[in-house]
Amino acid sequence: MTSQLTLAWTEAGVRQTQTIENGLPTKNPGTVRIGRDPAKCDIVFSHPSVSGLHVEIFFNQELQEYAVRNLRESNPPLVDGKILARGEAKLNSGSRIHLGQVQIEVVKVAEVEVAAPLTVLLSGPPVESSSPPTGPSSYGLQCPKCNRISPYAQLNAGCPWCGTSLAAAASVMISP
Repeated sequence: MTSQLTLAWTEAGVRQTQTIENGLPTKNPGTVRIGRDPAKCDIVFSHPSVSGLHVEIFFNQELQEYAVRNLRESNPPLVDGKILARGEAKLNSGSRIHLGQVQIEVVKVAEVEVAAPLTVLLSGPPVESSSPPTGPSSYGLQCPKCNRISPYAQLNAGCPWCGTSLAAAASVMISP
């Protein structure tokens, strides 16, 4: 089981959503940072009322819940109508986070079954013989979007099924 949190917001008239999953790689491991600075943030807003590095969302393993942490002394976020000047606040389905004039809604918090590796391997393509041999097994790249396995040769081309970049894909062992 893994936990997911889905956020939604409107920026420049366009409704956007982003699903966060605990354990996925981010710019600051273990957290998803939100703000205007693309070098420091995983979710980037252009609105000038949002700070460069405003908040971070993380999964609290001990409490088994998502929380948001304020990263700014000035310009604190509002979480469910309350100013979060310091510390962190629990996030639930329906929670609202205001960063300046941008409102982010927590659409869903859910536990999701993770497919067993064997199931994923059966849905992937056979590994091409051009893959470097590593003894009895070889390695492939698991697409972060559709979870199918591609040979390393696909790294520059992207996932052949959904087109997602494989640059941040997990390396997985493929049985012969």
